[in-house]
Amino acid sequence: MPGDPIAAAARLRAYLDRRQPPTPCLAIDLPQVRAAYQDLTAALPSVDLYYAVKANPAPELLGALVALGAGFDVASPGEIDLCLAAGADPSRLSYGNPIKKASDIAHAYTKGVRRFTTDALSDVEHLARFAPGSAVSCRILVDAPASQTPFGRKFGCAPSMAVRVLRAARDLGLDAEGLAFHVGSQHLSPSAWVAGIEQAAAVWHEVGGLRVLNVGGGFPTGYRSPVRALPEFGRAIDDAVARSFDEPPLLVAEPGRALVAEAGVLRSEVVLVTCKSDVDTHRWVYLDIGRYGGLAETELEMIAYPLATAHDGAEDGPVIIAGPTCDGDDVLYQRTPYRLPLALAAGDHVDILGAGAYTASYASVGFNGFPPMSTHCLDAD
Repeated sequence: MPGDPIAAAARLRAYLDRRQPPTPCLAIDLPQVRAAYQDLTAALPSVDLYYAVKANPAPELLGALVALGAGFDVASPGEIDLCLAAGADPSRLSYGNPIKKASDIAHAYTKGVRRFTTDALSDVEHLARFAPGSAVSCRILVDAPASQTPFGRKFGCAPSMAVRVLRAARDLGLDAEGLAFHVGSQHLSPSAWVAGIEQAAAVWHEVGGLRVLNVGGGFPTGYRSPVRALPEFGRAIDDAVARSFDEPPLLVAEPGRALVAEAGVLRSEVVLVTCKSDVDTHRWVYLDIGRYGGLAETELEMIAYPLATAHDGAEDGPVIIAGPTCDGDDVLYQRTPYRLPLALAAGDHVDILGAGAYTASYASVGFNGFPPMSTHCLDAD
């Protein structure tokens, strides 16, 4: 059944109204997660999906995806243990973080993980020592249009170095199985994947004997603006693979946001509403959730979440939205235009929609003494 984010948000807001959990808190609609997984599977029928656990590691959510047969892109021993506790088979875990301690590799190997991503010769040496015989893909830097939340150059290596990395992996007894790339989070253009596939193909042909191509994540979610439909991304990927490879590789993707963002509503409470002067045209609305409590993606106002209140439909006005901490950088939106009802007052709720991804998992443990938000997962009645 296709996903219905509007209906999911309505269910979550009704639940929050009934239960009144302390704010800030995140509510996740598991039927919407399942529907999003099915939608993405239909849009990318040739791709094996490994959920990016960092997007939201709620145990109930992981369990729902285990039941659907999803794989899991894990970035740490902690995420490995969470997935295994949720019932995932270690053969369906891929350690996708190229930056890992030798002890982290050993932990993964002990737990049964046998698929790793690398981008450095020194990491290959650690893998050969602490995860002997494991399957390894090399992540490459790709020259593609920037995403809304780009990764910069932290991950991946130049294509010419990837050739050396994979050859070294083979020489050390590892299974050099393929290549990986990531176009950046919340990417709006299928052309980015086309560029990545074409650049990966050149390395693929030079190395020879590879079989897996990991096209990463980055599939977008519509927040306040519509985005292209997922089947457009699937067609672009399939067409680029058909043009670039004589024999089609086994395709893997690592979606996170596309699976869980629209399944989440983050409820916050208004702490204060004020103006800075008698002639100020904007009210400042301070919420009990801010950049350090889980809204890290508001940095540079990269992600603009839809907002909802009980006063929607009444007269409104322009606002600047900020968090509760004693930190001058804890301002969420002052350039992105937002309007909220004039009746909004301290104690009212502001619901942040489409907030299922990269919110609770980004929350600090206790900056300024504010505790991290709770997460509530709802299943079908």
